[in-house]
Amino acid sequence: MEESTSREKVLKKVRHALIYKTDNPFPKVDFDSPVYKPMIDTSDVNFAQEFTKVGGVFIYCENESEVAGTLAALFAECKWQNIYCTEPEFQFLLTQAGVPFDSDEESLQNISVGITGCEFLIARLGGIMVSSKNSRRLNVYPEIHVVIAYVDQLVDDLKDAFESVQKKYSGKLPSMLSIITGPSRTADIEKTLVMGAHGPRELFVILAESPPSENESEE
Repeated sequence: MEESTSREKVLKKVRHALIYKTDNPFPKVDFDSPVYKPMIDTSDVNFAQEFTKVGGVFIYCENESEVAGTLAALFAECKWQNIYCTEPEFQFLLTQAGVPFDSDEESLQNISVGITGCEFLIARLGGIMVSSKNSRRLNVYPEIHVVIAYVDQLVDDLKDAFESVQKKYSGKLPSMLSIITGPSRTADIEKTLVMGAHGPRELFVILAESPPSENESEE
């Protein structure tokens, strides 16, 4: 009975607030000015600094040929196995690099390295916006996640990423949007830092200059 009475009191207050609206007690609050100070460095430098602070590995390439060479070097140096990639443009780069990969569903459960693109890189946070268009599983399932991105995907702040993704998909957003900031980690158990607890223990971002447009490539 007491619980019902308390609930009714709360609902009565809510109904009263909806019917008798009060004026904004803080009418001069500035909601338009930026919250953060301007970044000192360029977007790519700021992203690289923030991304490496949280344990990510950042690699810059001047063009896609260098991206292919970087993939080949990582494959040889890190002895990667069971690489998985479904995006055609990155499959092409892996083929150029001579790096074997799988893309069929049956191989998914055995993968160690997932290679994907992303929606945007958020410079201030060192964060990566990914969506269901890139993959739901490759962001969390493999031990190692490699993100290939281009300079024109860099944005300064989180609000810029949301505005850009709204514009990119004309308001019809993918069913999943998520922000990744560094490799997966937790210190919940006895305050001991464990990498890869809920996702990849290693996270790479390979940033390249934007690929030529179709018109440029035709010329």
